[in-house]
Amino acid sequence: MRVYVANFGVANWAWGECLNRPALAVMDDVRVHPFWQRGDHQGYIAEAQKWFRSPGGGPVSRPVASRWFNVNGILMNTVGDLWLHRHEDYLWWTESVEATPECLELDDPETGTRIFVYYKPCKQWSNRDKSGALLAWQSLHRKARPFLTTSSTFRRASPDNAAYVEALIQGDDLSPWHDRPDWTEMAANEFQQDPVADPNDRAKDCTIALLAATALSTTAQSGALSISVTKNKEFRFTDKSELENYIAELLRKQSGVCALTGLTLQFLDGEDPELCCSLDRIDSNGHYQPGNLQIVCRFANRWKGASDDTRFRELLNKVRRQD
Repeated sequence: MRVYVANFGVANWAWGECLNRPALAVMDDVRVHPFWQRGDHQGYIAEAQKWFRSPGGGPVSRPVASRWFNVNGILMNTVGDLWLHRHEDYLWWTESVEATPECLELDDPETGTRIFVYYKPCKQWSNRDKSGALLAWQSLHRKARPFLTTSSTFRRASPDNAAYVEALIQGDDLSPWHDRPDWTEMAANEFQQDPVADPNDRAKDCTIALLAATALSTTAQSGALSISVTKNKEFRFTDKSELENYIAELLRKQSGVCALTGLTLQFLDGEDPELCCSLDRIDSNGHYQPGNLQIVCRFANRWKGASDDTRFRELLNKVRRQD
């Protein structure tokens, strides 16, 4: 049994459909896909280098283009393999089956690029192991988390990591891994400091308080928080404390990364001020209220300005697609 860790589209836009069908998914740009259909590996690479650019402005590298070619075939041929996907607070898993994929042609919801999407049926996705225990992300060993998620389309786990995943899904004893020196050392490092005394936690708390205070100051008028003010921004939380709790929860759900760029966020006194947390209204014409806020890098918030959130993400994803 092979083990794959998957990511379904830019910003995981196809995950909901994969969960509901249930299915696995892979996407390919219409400009290069005909070469894959013909089995023309070199033609695919050449066409990809013709159309797609790396962050440096040059053509995408041959290894990158080759990897795009190969992922299509992997998905078509997978049978009896274990597939993983992290979504928010849980790790989900399924097994691939012998089935014919459904092919759709559509505009990528995140990038607007015309693509082919293949949905290959699989067993029902589950966020519980076979003993019935929830696979909550925060309950997973810190050493395992990096190989249980990916920003790529998907990647195959190494033999040792694959064995760990199989034991995890079965609900088996994981001590053969957790008792290893490198695993125990990482676990110890995670909890050795008193959270109250951790300087990084203090910086995080100060950052949260500053974000809440800034939001409050931009909306307050004569102490009346419910009154619409400049740019029609309203403060729709009970008080500053409620907003601080909401911001802390956003940081947890975002796993400490920028909601727009995916870069790791820094707190006050971080090495790079441009990566410091900034509170962004998803709808710039909306208010400071639950559901309309996200934590982003300071520079990303400045670049976005009053732009439409969806459009700004599309532009960012066009840049990512060149990698």
